[in-house]
Formats: sequence, C-alpha cells, structure tokens
Amino acid sequence: MEAAIVVIGGVALVITALALFLLINLLNLRGRSQVQESSLGHQVTEIRTGIDRVNEAIQSLNVDRGQQAARLEEMLTSLNNSSSALRNILANTQARGQWGERMAEDVFRIIGLVEHVNYVKQVTVNEGSSRPDFTIFMPDGKKLNMDAKFPLTNYIRFIEAETEHDAQAHSLAFLRDVRDRAKEVVGKDYINPEDNTLDYVLVFIPNEQMFHHIQQHGATVVEEALRNRVVICSPISLFAILSVIRHALDNFAIEQASDQILSELAMFDQQWKNFVTQMDTVSRRIDSAQTAFQSLTNTRRRALERPLDRIQDIRRRRDIPDAPELPPGESEDTFDPLEFNVIESDNDDNQCFR
Repeated sequence: MEAAIVVIGGVALVITALALFLLINLLNLRGRSQVQESSLGHQVTEIRTGIDRVNEAIQSLNVDRGQQAARLEEMLTSLNNSSSALRNILANTQARGQWGERMAEDVFRIIGLVEHVNYVKQVTVNEGSSRPDFTIFMPDGKKLNMDAKFPLTNYIRFIEAETEHDAQAHSLAFLRDVRDRAKEVVGKDYINPEDNTLDYVLVFIPNEQMFHHIQQHGATVVEEALRNRVVICSPISLFAILSVIRHALDNFAIEQASDQILSELAMFDQQWKNFVTQMDTVSRRIDSAQTAFQSLTNTRRRALERPLDRIQDIRRRRDIPDAPELPPGESEDTFDPLEFNVIESDNDDNQCFR
C-alpha cells in the first residue's frame, strides 16, 4: 500500500515537472514571437522611410534638372547672341585688324616684350609710305617688321557651307585671300637693308584654326610666301618666334655686359701694371736713398771725424785749452726767432731785421 502511494506520488511529481516545463517553453515562444514581430515592424518602418527619401530625392532631382536645363538654354542663348555680336563686329575690316593687333600684343606681353623698348606699333618705315603694324627690335640694331592679317569672310563661308562643293569653293577663296595678303606685304618696303631690317617679314594670322587650314590645304600658298621671304605665323608659332628673339636679346645683352666687364678688366690690368712699375721705381729709389744715407752716416762721418781727431791730438800736444762751456740752456747753434726785432723805416714797404 505504502509502495503504491510512493509510486503515485513520484508520477505526480513527474507530471507536474513536465507541465511546468511545457508552460515555461510556451511563455518563451510567445515572448520571442513578440520580439520578432516588433523587430520586423521596425525594419518595415525603416524601409518605408528610405523609400520616401528616395522619392523625395528623385523629385528634387527632376526639379534641379529642369532648372539646369533652363540655365543651360539661357547660357546657349547668350552665347549665340555673343557669337552673333562678335561676328557682326568682325565683319568690319578695321575691327578685324584691331582684333588681330590685340591678339599679337597679348603674345608680346606673355613673352615679356615691352612697347617702345622691344617693339613699336604703326611706325613709318624709312620716311616712306609703308607702315607695318609692328616693328620688333633685334640685336645689333636690326629690325623685324610684322603685319596682322585676318581674312575672315571666306573662312566663315567655308565653315557655314552646307554642301561639299560650296565648302571647297569657299576654301579656295580663303586661300586666295591669304595669298593676296602675303603679296601686299611683299609690295611694301618692309624688307629694306638701308633701314637695317632683316631679310624676311612676318604675317600674323590671329586664329589657330585658320592657320591650321592654311597649313593643311594651302601648302602652295605657304611655299610661295616663303619664296618671297614672308613667314605666315599663328599665335602659337608667333610665341615660338618671339621666344627665340627674346632669348637672342638676352644673350646679346649678356654678351655686351661681358664685353664691358672684359674691357674694365683690361683697364684694371693696365693700371695695375703701371702701379707695380711705379712701386718698383719708388722702391729702388728708397733703397738707393737708404744706401746713400748709410754711406753718409758711416763712411763720410768717419772721413770727417779723422781730421777732427788729429786736431784734438794737436791741441792736446800743445796744451791748448778747450773752448769754454756755454751756460746751461744756451747753445751756439740755437736760433731764437724772438731775438730778431723788426726795424721800421720811413718806407712801409721796406723792413729790416736786427
């Protein structure tokens, strides 16, 4: 009986323990589910917030893109207006010439050439009628003349040509314009040995595209210009030419300074030689004077003292007394200018001393 009670009690304890274990696991599962549901809800909220931000950014980007497109359109309109205004300005031949001269002056300024020091503008050649746009000063008094040419009309037509035939025709017309501008320079007095100019002249084309077109399609134009001692140059090639000229000017200035220094050194060398010669002469004279002085103080003194010694011997042999000694402070050789008194005479111009 008691054994049965013990067995039943043990079974009840086991059942109770199992029930408690199941209850605890059930509570843990429910808590984990709630935590997972909460975490999932938080992630969903973050995703929705991110999507909202992306939508806002897309909307802002669309707005900015529209504003940028408007600004770009405004800039293009302004650029077209500026291009049209520039084209209208350059349609004037005088305005094109001034534009070309301004471009050339910019290159001069970049190189470091100074007006009225390294070059001058619009100065008549040798008192004639020719007046180049620029006269560049070279070493040794030489001069180099240059004209700025801007044959723009046919080149613009070439760029705006709609057909290949029209482009070819306008290109040939443009090259003829360049040839004519080079011939105009040849006909002027820009190369003149009497004016100490170089034997060639520069023609400045103030546009690299135009210069490239000439080099690519107008080889005969360039060769003809070179035969006539005309060098066609662009801003870049002018920069190279002026760089060489500036280097030559600097070297010439250094050479002149070196010549002056060598001349001064030669003069110093001559003066130094004269100084050494005179110093040697003075030294020899000093040595000669010293030798004469030693001869005077030694040889001559002994020669004069020997007769005096003989006179003293004679005086001692004859018992001739010595000369009386002078009182202290007196000497036979003492000369006192205060002892002389001026005696006035009837004539103020005649005075004598006593």
